[in-house]
Amino acid sequence: MRFAGVVRGTGGGRAAAGLAGAVVLGGVLAGCSGGGAENAAPPAAPGGTAPTGSPAPATHPFTGGTRGLRNPVLAVKIENTRPAMPQYGVTAADIVYVEQVEGGETRLMAVYSSRLPRRVGPVRSARISDLHILPQFGRPAFAFSGVQSKMKPYIRQAPVYDVSQENGGSAYFRAGPRPIPYNLYADPRNLLKLAPRAEPPRDIGFRFGPAPEGGRPTRTFTARWPSATMAFTWSAKNKRWLSSFGGRANVGAEGTVLGGHTVVVQYAKTTRSQFHDFLGSYTPLIQTTGTGRATVLRDGMAYDARWSRPSDSQGTTFTTADGKPMTFATGQVWVVLVNDGRPYIP
Repeated sequence: MRFAGVVRGTGGGRAAAGLAGAVVLGGVLAGCSGGGAENAAPPAAPGGTAPTGSPAPATHPFTGGTRGLRNPVLAVKIENTRPAMPQYGVTAADIVYVEQVEGGETRLMAVYSSRLPRRVGPVRSARISDLHILPQFGRPAFAFSGVQSKMKPYIRQAPVYDVSQENGGSAYFRAGPRPIPYNLYADPRNLLKLAPRAEPPRDIGFRFGPAPEGGRPTRTFTARWPSATMAFTWSAKNKRWLSSFGGRANVGAEGTVLGGHTVVVQYAKTTRSQFHDFLGSYTPLIQTTGTGRATVLRDGMAYDARWSRPSDSQGTTFTTADGKPMTFATGQVWVVLVNDGRPYIP
């Protein structure tokens, strides 16, 4: 089944693609496709389905580790502007997506499975690009603070368990000195109690293993959006990339500098969706299906890579310049989505 409506962009070309590639309704995708994460074999059908009750994979398909192989998947939208910092719970995420929103700013979508933090936030509203990213996870729980009214039908039809503030009750709470909307937090364990059928992790195309050949030594890489910059600096001591935001160290509320063991800078065409905020700024639609280029950072090296994702319901595969699987370092992965071209407000 497909959405009854189509979310169309207001620009030309690919912007006219709404929920391109079939955002599949919940219940159609089930289980997890697993195994072989460390052998770097390319998946036959990335993010594809497997029979319900299939055995857990040998390693976690989001991190390459051995923890929480059958834990349910929870995605949470988190504010990523200076007034919201420091953020809670980002260090515990398996995957952190960085997405452009209105005005050229960014917002995070943190994906949890192998472990859960005590608190996550500030929780903010969902965007249409989330509904393109999430179907590859099967039917996860999805936590957010709300959406504009025109987007509600698409949330209802999306393959997610809606555990938003509207449905979440006491799982959400306000805390700290910040004003609304920067003081809303949630307890991930209570969120998952509201979605007891949230699906376990499945193969989304990531491959983990020893670093491939062909990388170039890199100390720092800076990702840019129209109104924000994030830099990732390699720390040999910590064996991961430490992030900064707007030139300042990006320290989480737990006291640890945020950053991943692997950082994927994915260049994806950013177009204009039909949605906009109360100021009239249009919501970007990030085209995460198709093919494109990427820069993958791991172990102090940068690799030129290609990404491929056939449809919304399938995962994203990454290959090196010579067509071999681009392997990630075991641990947290950041997927940093930037426009394929100059920073751009659609």
